[in-house]
Amino acid sequence: MASAMELVGRSFLPGPAAAAPGPERRRGGPCFAVVGREGSAHKRKPSLRSTAPVGALAERVVVTPAPPERAGTAPPEPHPQGVAARAVVTVRRRRKEDAKSRVAEQLDAYADRVGCSVLLELISTETDPRKGGPKKSRQSALVGWFEKKDVKAERVVYTADFTVDGSFGEPGAVTVLNRHQREFFIESIVVEGFPSGPAHFTCNSWVQPTRVDRTPRVFFTNKPYLPAETPPGLQELRRQELSDLRGEGADTGERRITDRVWEYDVYNDLGNPDKGAEFARPILGGEQQLPYPRRMRTGRPKTFTDDRAESRVEYPEPIYVSRDEEFEEGKNEMLSEGALKALLHNFMPLLVSSVSPDIRDFAGFHDVDNLFKEGLRLKQALQDQLFQKIPFVRKIQENSEGLLRYDTPDIIKKDKFAWLRDDEFARQALAGINPVNIERLQAFPPMSKLDPAVYGPPESAITEEHIIGQLDGMSVQQALQDNRLYLLDYHDIFLPFLDRINAQDGRKAYGTRTLFFLTAAGTLKPIAIELCLPPMTDGCARAKRVFTPPADATSNWLWQLAKAHVCSNDAGVHQLINHWLRTHACMEPFIIAAHRQLSAMHPIFKLLKPHMRYTLKINALARQILINGDGVIESGFTPGRYCMEMSSFAYRELWRLDQEGLPTDLIRRGMAVEDPTQPHGLRLLIEDYPYATDGLLLWDAITRWCDAYVAMYYPSDESVQGDTELQSWYREAVQTGHADKRDAPWWPRLSTPDDLASLLTTLLWLTSAHHAALNFGQYPLGGYIPNRPPLMRRLVPAEGDPEYAHLVADPHRFFLAALPSLTQTTTFMTVIDTLSTHSADEQYLGERPDEAWTADPAALAAAREFADEVRRAEEEMERRNADTGRRNRCGAGVLPYELMAPTSGPGITCRGVPNSVTI
Repeated sequence: MASAMELVGRSFLPGPAAAAPGPERRRGGPCFAVVGREGSAHKRKPSLRSTAPVGALAERVVVTPAPPERAGTAPPEPHPQGVAARAVVTVRRRRKEDAKSRVAEQLDAYADRVGCSVLLELISTETDPRKGGPKKSRQSALVGWFEKKDVKAERVVYTADFTVDGSFGEPGAVTVLNRHQREFFIESIVVEGFPSGPAHFTCNSWVQPTRVDRTPRVFFTNKPYLPAETPPGLQELRRQELSDLRGEGADTGERRITDRVWEYDVYNDLGNPDKGAEFARPILGGEQQLPYPRRMRTGRPKTFTDDRAESRVEYPEPIYVSRDEEFEEGKNEMLSEGALKALLHNFMPLLVSSVSPDIRDFAGFHDVDNLFKEGLRLKQALQDQLFQKIPFVRKIQENSEGLLRYDTPDIIKKDKFAWLRDDEFARQALAGINPVNIERLQAFPPMSKLDPAVYGPPESAITEEHIIGQLDGMSVQQALQDNRLYLLDYHDIFLPFLDRINAQDGRKAYGTRTLFFLTAAGTLKPIAIELCLPPMTDGCARAKRVFTPPADATSNWLWQLAKAHVCSNDAGVHQLINHWLRTHACMEPFIIAAHRQLSAMHPIFKLLKPHMRYTLKINALARQILINGDGVIESGFTPGRYCMEMSSFAYRELWRLDQEGLPTDLIRRGMAVEDPTQPHGLRLLIEDYPYATDGLLLWDAITRWCDAYVAMYYPSDESVQGDTELQSWYREAVQTGHADKRDAPWWPRLSTPDDLASLLTTLLWLTSAHHAALNFGQYPLGGYIPNRPPLMRRLVPAEGDPEYAHLVADPHRFFLAALPSLTQTTTFMTVIDTLSTHSADEQYLGERPDEAWTADPAALAAAREFADEVRRAEEEMERRNADTGRRNRCGAGVLPYELMAPTSGPGITCRGVPNSVTI
């Protein structure tokens, strides 16, 4: 046994590799080592933590030392005509660990020293004619775990040596058996020494110890193989790996955090009936009236009071997703910072409200402004009163002042009063956080599609007399023919729920319609707002009120209240339907099905992989704290406890995959017409429509990327139809993942290469650019609550109502009292602050950090061209933002439109298009 002095400094020096362990150490069972005192002397720790892999690099192999007592005199000699190969394994260590974890890491290192090591085995692409299965090497231990136990690097490189027969062929898979006590994260394996050249294995996966899973983990080469092209030696491994991921033959009970099983379930965990009837929520999915996409199954026990509802796991307790879907450390750190902000931001107003209930509402706009200037330090007298009653609050404020102050939202940075202007209200319908509901009015008056026997006559109450003076001398018919009238219509989505919404305490809503006129300058102006309530009794007409641009002070404040109700409708539809439903919930079945049906070797899985990152985890967290009963969404948005029922209603009535692509969506809304002479094959009817113009740049880039990639692997219709894994993926996503809509006639076919490229383009668009456009501007545009109130607490008073006099007497206070309270405001601001934040480990459109994601040089070249095209699109967006002729993105106090700009730094930037739905 070497002395401690002999080991100092040797972990960076090249040395001979260890021989494979003896037969008694290759059984795969857990090892329990007796830890001695040898090698326990303290080493000097480096002062800086490196992020580069630790190991000495030669031209072709990474050489990692072995301790003298384990090393032979030379690397293993090959058999006659044999091959001596080396596997270079990059392991990523946790950056931050508690004392318990550090002790466990040291114990693993000592156990490794006495033989409880990590074993690797090479699997050939060829079969052994004598045994029938694939050719395999002997198991070989990773070398250097003990020697590098104190190295302070994020990535550490280890090696394992193999000697195989010359007829072994090329390695197509590597198995890893972890005989330590803890899991570890493998980034990559490179096997060198074979005549075929280096074999790359992209892993990025946690490997569980044998005490958790005695089955060796399998990692496949980065060479893409369609199912019919799978080399003989890998065919059974490919089949078995997918079977394991589907959970076939596994326990059907509750999933462990360490599992890698992908299954489906309905949304039956949003409520908690065991706490009382008021905490119960309907099950979404599996029922005709409340259809919904499926989510990841956790297998948790049912509640005591409802055997259909699944018991909840409350945050911060972990909720199951497949192990490799968990956030990496950088992402968790960002969310932890957000959680601390949430704690402090919400704690202080609650304390303030308990001490001085009269300030639960904003007294004036200066109170809103003070959230950004002075944080939650309201007035000195109140601070003194609070500190006297609760002394430790002073310490919280002193230590956390930076966290208690909110960043100034972009919407009021350039022009504090921009949000009050009608042109800004209209501009945000084209370039705001929800630019996907504006539609061209094609018939006047607007009409409802709801049952008139229940909801009354379908015609809108907006008449020609209401708007004729706002049409620049045009008639209504002429304005329609010239494509000058546009509509935001939230009537039909809200009206069926209004009786229940308005019966809740502190919740008031209308079904709104807003009519816009397209000016000669290419901007929109609102010309009428209709606020609708449902019939109060049978035979009674709906309450319909129409507001037009104001002519005096009182009508100005009525107009501002009407606009606030439109924004509240818009905020709810944005969050519940366009954001959560379309980009989070509806994508989850395609992600689950991809992991269940597409091998990691499949070229389409390789294409999809970066666009699935973190989505399952963020959706699971949403079920814990956002969309759950009494969660953030119910608390912060006007529909309250009916939020998710509205989302289900929209899924049933509105969602269609064949209309989710950008060009089809623009045509459906009447915002564009087909025109083969135009660059994108479309002519926009509002030329300066930033969401559409920038979106089409990225849509075209994604389209060309998917077209090129599909053409590499699918030369004919028969190649698509004969791909068993591909067809199983799409069929399962539709038939199981979207089971409530599986019989719909509009599902796209998957029979030709064009069908496949179109489907992939739509999926990549939704998970990247579409999601980014709807997400990362939430705080910059919605953080100033008067601009975009998510919740309204008062209806608009009519003359003669008791509240009308209050409005006339103090319009500022009345307006603010109709918006969310102080506590509701700060809670909502904190949440959208976190939701709008890019983490430091974000991967943006066109980026693939792992350069060895595929071994196909043609695919790598096409990926580089895609990245170049994305970069050119960003440069064009920058030019557009500087063009003074584009008044919806350039002008005095006008924010540039950057939500489609692909790149971003970390934090709240109001730009950046990640590959996937990461937040």
